[in-house]
Amino acid sequence: MKKVFVLINCDLGREEGILTALRTMNQIKEVHGTWGAYDIIAEVNSEDAESLRETISWKIRKLPSIRATLCLMAIEGQN
Repeated sequence: MKKVFVLINCDLGREEGILTALRTMNQIKEVHGTWGAYDIIAEVNSEDAESLRETISWKIRKLPSIRATLCLMAIEGQN
């Protein structure tokens, strides 16, 4: 299982709509609004790297009002 944490910057005031959209995606295990440099953090889980790429590139990053993302891949075996 591959796990990636996606840090998301979005347009001001659009957080709730993005959180709602992210919660409908099957690959997203958790999603939270945050304070600080990023507005939202999402945990994305998938069986393979290709599915992760599709979820991040074609689902998350294509949502309206997403300005930027930063992806942090978890190291397997270091839980």
